Amino acid sequence: MSSVLKSVDYEVFGHVQGVCFRMYAEEKARKMGVVGWVRNSRQGTVTGQVQGPEDKVDEMKTWLSTVGSPSSQIEKADFSNEREISKLDFSGFTTRY
Repeated sequence: MSSVLKSVDYEVFGHVQGVCFRMYAEEKARKMGVVGWVRNSRQGTVTGQVQGPEDKVDEMKTWLSTVGSPSSQIEKADFSNEREISKLDFSGFTTRY
């Protein structure tokens, strides 16, 4: 288990709105034990932030860029502002509106 805490912002492109992407992302994050948030953007993408142990954050990045919800079609996922953090900024993983 990694002891380094990481934070990363993400934006997922493709057919990712109206396909329960946020609900599946929230469920996946909670099962994995990472925290953060997810929301639909006005540009038709899904954006958010993930924080947690480095290995779990990396696993969530893979899920966001390749799996998503069953009906989604992911074209690409951009990750930015990836950094080590000393403590988590969130207590859970939520959908923002």
